[in-house]
Amino acid sequence: MTVIHQCECAICQQSESHPEQAQHQRMNLFMSRLDEQQRRWYAALEAQKLGHGGTTLIARITGLSVETIRRGRYELDNDLADRPVDRVRQAGVVVKQLKKTPSITTALQEVIDDDIAGDPMVDHKWVRRSLQYLAQALVKRRFRIGPTTVRRLLKKLNYRLFGNCQSLTPRHPDRDKQFRFIRRVKKLFLTAGWPVISVDTKKKELIGNVKNAGRIWEQAPTLVNAHDFLSEAMGRATPYGIYDLVHQQGSVYVGTSYDTPEFAAYAIAQWWADPDRPRFAREDKLLILCDAGGSNNCRYWRWKIEVQKQLADAFGIEVMICHYPTGASKWNPIEHRLFSEISKNWAGKPLRSFQTTLNYIRDTTTETGLKVQACLVERVFDKGIKYDPDERDNLNLQRCRTCPTWNYILQPQVCSG
Repeated sequence: MTVIHQCECAICQQSESHPEQAQHQRMNLFMSRLDEQQRRWYAALEAQKLGHGGTTLIARITGLSVETIRRGRYELDNDLADRPVDRVRQAGVVVKQLKKTPSITTALQEVIDDDIAGDPMVDHKWVRRSLQYLAQALVKRRFRIGPTTVRRLLKKLNYRLFGNCQSLTPRHPDRDKQFRFIRRVKKLFLTAGWPVISVDTKKKELIGNVKNAGRIWEQAPTLVNAHDFLSEAMGRATPYGIYDLVHQQGSVYVGTSYDTPEFAAYAIAQWWADPDRPRFAREDKLLILCDAGGSNNCRYWRWKIEVQKQLADAFGIEVMICHYPTGASKWNPIEHRLFSEISKNWAGKPLRSFQTTLNYIRDTTTETGLKVQACLVERVFDKGIKYDPDERDNLNLQRCRTCPTWNYILQPQVCSG
């Protein structure tokens, strides 16, 4: 006796009175009156009418596998006229006696019992074997079954196909306190008319005919080198970005050497000294929002020394620095307001020269009015430079009471005499 498949699509589960549920039930009722080949042909026709994604949707509604529906589409497009009308299957096809589904489920459970791994502290289990391996193990037990059916049976046993979920980052106990402090300080600076910038180093990029992640509409794929070795590239670009939260403008200084605290402070100083940058109502103070790691690491004394020399002392301004908590760099505004737009603009386009890289950065715009400037920094910055203890002791550094490791102020040095 033919069994009508129970519709499991999300549309029908939302409401039993949904009009589409009745339509799906009528479809399954009609299919229950058809033989095997007619069912896959009818499903193939309905999937073809739906267009993209129709095969998956019809498979969920009818219970047929995706491969069965694809086979029906292939038969309709190719050899339907050559098929005999007096038989369902072609000559020579032998159908073996299948066991009942409950016994298949039990057998599958027995197969995966030895291959189940899990966390002993929580109710979380997973299967180490592939669908192909499980199907072959069931075939040895005289079941006629394929990987697609094994997948459906695993879902009935509450197993799903998952990737890793990045949600177990240890949280610093002062994480929320630091977020609240940054929000208060940022609001204070913006209200008073002082500049607020978000800074960070973008992912380093190889310059040359190397692959760049992403896809682009073109008539033929762009040919690039098979390997992305540094030795085969023209160099490596180190883009240090500065995002102006007041004017929604970005500046990127593309370095050709190492990402060091000296380079980070140099880029900010170049942006401040740029005569074409937007001006602020008050420019005696500057708020810098940055990550807790990288070249502007909150624990690097070299970073503080360079900011003192190249910004506070050079321009006579008070620089306040607030670091985002460890593991919270994605909340830095420059990440989702500037760097993401640059990545989308040059996605799938090889960065064959430094000038090409600068052009892609400068061409980055958004509907909200983002404008980006780019400058090449050919100065060499050496890494691993140790700080002088005298330089550290002479810092005009004032730490905040709230999270002093992440929040501090560097004031200009007072010249005696």
